[in-house]
Parts: sequence; structure tokens; C-alpha cells
Amino acid sequence: MPLFRKVLRVSNRSMLAFIFFFSFSSSCLYFIYVAPGIANTYLFMVQARGIMLRENVKTIGHMIRLYTNKNTTLNGTDYPEGNNSSDCVAQTTMYLPENFTYSPYQACPEKLPYMRGLIDVNMSEISFDEIQELFSKDLDIKPGGHWKPKDCKPRWKVAILIPFRNRHEHLPIFFRHLIPMLQKQRLEFAFYVVEQTGTQPFNRAMLFNVGFKEAMKDAVWDCIIFHDVDHLPENDRNYYGCGEMPRHFAAKLDKYMYILPYNEFFGGVSGLTVEQFRKINGFPNAFWGWGGEDDDLWNRYKLLRYSRERQYIDGLNNLIYTPKILVSRLYKNITVNLMPELAPVRDY
Repeated sequence: MPLFRKVLRVSNRSMLAFIFFFSFSSSCLYFIYVAPGIANTYLFMVQARGIMLRENVKTIGHMIRLYTNKNTTLNGTDYPEGNNSSDCVAQTTMYLPENFTYSPYQACPEKLPYMRGLIDVNMSEISFDEIQELFSKDLDIKPGGHWKPKDCKPRWKVAILIPFRNRHEHLPIFFRHLIPMLQKQRLEFAFYVVEQTGTQPFNRAMLFNVGFKEAMKDAVWDCIIFHDVDHLPENDRNYYGCGEMPRHFAAKLDKYMYILPYNEFFGGVSGLTVEQFRKINGFPNAFWGWGGEDDDLWNRYKLLRYSRERQYIDGLNNLIYTPKILVSRLYKNITVNLMPELAPVRDY
């Protein structure tokens, strides 16, 4: 009996020692794994605070200059041009007066009196039936969400491509917010929701390529906007038209404290002309899972004249797919079951 008690005492001590060392080693491993991320997060926050302080100082100086020079916009707002760029406190831009007369035979201006700057972002949930009812009175919205102004010729014909998978609560909020803004900007537009089914990881890039090909079958679009469903503009002067260079419409996001996370960031909402997108052969199809495809698109454009890399054999030209099409009042739904076999790449 005394020997048994002694053995039991030793085993208890060994068990306690084992539990202690296991907990200690697990804590050390967790700290080693998590510490760099925590340090980067706090470093980013410190940098963000510094940048915000600098921007506030610049904004105060800008407001003082405005007050001193009495230089305000014609439509009664003091907002700078809303392009979501890093130079948001640039000189005040002249917008057209309220009594401006449109001409159905001339191009719509880019700086319209209805574009007043900051707009309210309503994130409250709403059902799709309620959204359908909300826009049912607007008879100018054609099937697929196709709308164009009648009082002037749209400067850009914009196809908005939305990659989608199980985000049904975001879609009606997206339409409630974006449709009125685009109508104010007098753009011709339509929405393409490109939905991925199946069990493969999400491939945002390939969905955009599919959406582009399908959109070009419907109309002669000249501007393509690649738009995440959970990104909403906060300024209606963030003009959703294209330009001579690719445009990034979401350079300042609330989750990044309204600063650019890194210089090559091109995600969230971006736009290219049809010619630009075809010239770089679209998005790469090889990005399974979230992240990287937008930055690669920007790199493709920068290296367009010099690169002989994968972009010429992986993109629009090697994509094979069979879509299911459903046209509703506010958008066209393009459903595809994506697999790696749908974008074969030869050796290079």
C-alpha cells in the first residue's frame, strides 16, 4: 500500500509537470505565431493616426484658404472633387449650377449640380422584394438594371460586374445605394452579378472574366467596373467613368482608416476601358481564394509593353465555361460552376 501511494504521488507530479510544460509551450508557440500580426496591426494604426493628423492639418489649411479667398463651388458645396484619391484636399472643383440646361444631343457633363459630395450610407438590411418595389416606379430602368439618361448623351457606357457567392444580404443594400448615385452622374449602366457555384474556392478573377465576356454580348460597353458587393461609395463625386489610365475607386476604405494599405493596392472597386482590359487579356484565372488578383491586374497593365509572361496565355483567351443566365429587373445573374479545368494553361 505505501508503495502504491508513492507511485501515485509521482504520477500526479508528472501529470502536473506535463500539463505545465504543455501549456507553457503552447502559449509560446501562440505568441510566436500571433505576435508579428499584432505588432503589424498596432504599427499600421500608429502610421494611420499620423497620416490622419497630417491630413487634418492640410484640411484645416485648405478651409482657411477657402475662407480667405472666398473661393467656393457654384452649387453651394465646399467638397473637393470626390475621386477617392490620396489628394482629397485638392483645390475646390467647379461644378455646374442648379439651373444648368442639358442637351439630348451633347455629352453629359462629368461635374453635375446634383453631385454634392458626401452621401449617407444606409447599411440597414432590406429584402430584395422591397428593393424591387422601391425601383418599380422608375420605368426607365430596363431588364438587367439597364438605365441611361434621356436629357443628355452618356459620356460612358458602364457595365458593373459583381462577383458573388452567398452574399444575399448585401445585394439589395448595394442596389439601393448605387443606382441613385449612378443616375445622378448621368451614366448609362447595367449590373452583372456573376455567381459561383460548386465546391471550389472562390475565384473572383475568373468570375470577372466570365462577366466581361457575357456583358460584351449585350451592348457596346466602353467602361467596365469591377465592384465588390460589400463596397459602397461615400461620395457621389467619385465619378464612375473610365479614363486614359485604369482607375481605382476604392483607394480609401473605412476598414483601413481611409488610407491606402500599400502603394500597389488596386482592390475593392476598379475600372478599365474595354480596350485596356482586352489588351492585358483580362484577369489571371489562377487566383483561387481571396486576394492578389487586383494587384496582378495592375501589374499586367504596368508591364503591358514589356512582359512576355503568363498574362498572354492565362486570362480571357483560355477561359471555357457554360453559364446559366437569369435576367431580373435590376441585374443579370450569370451562374457558373468554376473549376481549374475551365482555364487550361500551356507551358510557358
